[in-house]
Amino acid sequence: MKRIYLFCSAGMSTSLVASRMQDVADKHNLPLEIKAFPDRNIDTIYEQYHPDVILLGPQVKFKFNAVHEKYDPMGVPVDVINLEDYGNADGERILKRAIQLLKSKKEK
Repeated sequence: MKRIYLFCSAGMSTSLVASRMQDVADKHNLPLEIKAFPDRNIDTIYEQYHPDVILLGPQVKFKFNAVHEKYDPMGVPVDVINLEDYGNADGERILKRAIQLLKSKKEK
């Protein structure tokens, strides 16, 4: 099972996005665990669960460089969720992007 974890300032709005992404993954029988957390817990969550992809909510995109520099060398792709997709809670489009990141990870 691959883990796709979303992080935002409080984890609230991102929980809706994660839930929609999980619904799409379940509908297609994809072995994925998709959850949302507050961004202040990234290090703890990484140590505990070792996510395969980290997605940041648009409201914390200013943290991208620091998070990317820390986790990308460990083989964990990091990206910021597209603002429009996030605003629409478009679980399918966001999930497709996360799967692209998983595939690019395998190619490295």
